[in-house]
Order: sequence, then structure tokens, then C-alpha cells
Amino acid sequence: MSIIEVRNLSYTYGIGTPFMKTAVDNISLSVNEGEVIGLIGHTGSGKSTFVQMLNGLIRPTSGQVFLDGKDIWEKPKEIRKVRFRVGMVFQYPEYQLFDETVYKDISFGPMNKGLSADEVDKTVRRAAKFTGLSDKLLDNSPFDLSGGEKRRAAIAGVIAMDPDVLVLDEPTAGLDPLGRDLLLSQIMQYHKERKNTIFFVSHSMEDIARIADRVMVMNHGRLEMFDTPKNIFARVDEIESMGLRVPQITRIMTALRDKGYEFSDGILTVEQALDEIVSLLKKEGKI
Repeated sequence: MSIIEVRNLSYTYGIGTPFMKTAVDNISLSVNEGEVIGLIGHTGSGKSTFVQMLNGLIRPTSGQVFLDGKDIWEKPKEIRKVRFRVGMVFQYPEYQLFDETVYKDISFGPMNKGLSADEVDKTVRRAAKFTGLSDKLLDNSPFDLSGGEKRRAAIAGVIAMDPDVLVLDEPTAGLDPLGRDLLLSQIMQYHKERKNTIFFVSHSMEDIARIADRVMVMNHGRLEMFDTPKNIFARVDEIESMGLRVPQITRIMTALRDKGYEFSDGILTVEQALDEIVSLLKKEGKI
């Protein structure tokens, strides 16, 4: 069942000025409930503008966004309700932290939804657990946390609103490899338990290949591709012509295939590559 649908969606900045620029150009697509959608594109391709239209932070110049079949701008005065259902985590979300304690920061959204004190408490602790924050950190100032902890606290604040659609705009940007892997695994675990829809914007092709069911590829505001990661990253030349790259392991395995090794195409992860190599070695009687 489709939860998000966009029809002929466009947005132009600076209309009527010399700086006019179309950031999103006539995009149409439909996303099913429970899907993880990866979104990639070069800097300035329109990714952030696109996802900000999904929850009404930006109103389209033309076209429509539908949530459960209803135009989110049908009743402009009720757009706030849409933002509870489509939660947005911006790039470097730790800059959104503002309250005295981590607990109060995470509880801001649930309290504004009108939940009881007991419901807020349960929601805050559940969201903190999802993002790997221990209870002992909840009474700390968010500004005393480490960089990775701040990131998780900010994400917990959005998760606490229990959105049907979670939009993550470069959530792992600036984290060290260990912190990135930890946060990514926590997001995957959250999705496994919550089974909601996730839009995941990233410059890391490895992250996209690891978690996405389908991938949007944007180029100069247009939707160039929308398909499975395997099919997307099989189009190496097209991807690279847009200033992007395929996952490193995909490039390595493709190069080996070109040299005559009998590997499958569309290998996206180290785990898949290892299985292929072991299988080939067994076939050749080398292990």
C-alpha cells in the first residue's frame, strides 16, 4: 500500500529574480508502507529540497504530495499534523538540541502531541533505547554529550514522535566509522521493530546499498533513476557520469568479473563478496 506519493512535484527558488533556480523538477513516484528508500545525488541535486517537501517544510511550486492518499496541503492550517506523521532529521541534527536535559529535549515532540506524562515517559525511554542512549544520560545536558551521543539524542527526539515516515538527511555525516556503523545498525533495528517507512539521504553508497529497498538517484533536480540497489549500482557508467560512485566492493567485484572471474553481478556488500569468493574457491577445489 502506498503511504507517500508525489505527482509532478517541482520547486523553484527565487522566482522572478536573476537567481531563480529549479531545485526539484517534475518528480513523480510512489513509496510503499514499510519501504526504506535511499536517496543519492551530487551536492545541489535537490535531495534536501525534495525531502523537506514531504512533510510540508517547503510548499511545492507545483505538483502535490500525498500522505495516505490525501494531499498534505489540502488544509494548510493542519500542516502541523503532517509533521508529526512525517518526522524529519536534518543533517547535523545535534544543532537542533536546545533544552536543559536530554530527557526534556526528547520529550518536546511527544508533549506537543498531547500525550500524558506517563505516555511521554515511556516514549522518551523507548526512543532513547532505540538510538542507544543509556538512561543515565537522560538527565545530562545535551551539550555535555559526545558528538555521536548528540546525534543519537537528536534522532531520538524525532523517533519519540513515532512518525509513520522517518526522513533522515545525511544522519551519519561527520561521524567516525565506528559511530557511523553503530548509528546505522540502530536505525535498521528501529525500522525492523517499527516497520515504518524511511527516506535515507546519504553520500555513502555503502550505507545506501546496505539498508535501502529502493534507491532514488537525483541529478540537477530531476529523478534519473528509481530502482533496487542491485539494478542502480549495475549502471556504473551512468552513476559515475553524474558525479557519484558505486560502492567500493561493487567496483572491485566488477573489475574481477571483467578479468574473467565467475562472480555474480550486482554485489553490494562485503558479506556478499565473501560468499561469492568462497563459493568460487570451493568450485575450483581450492578450499
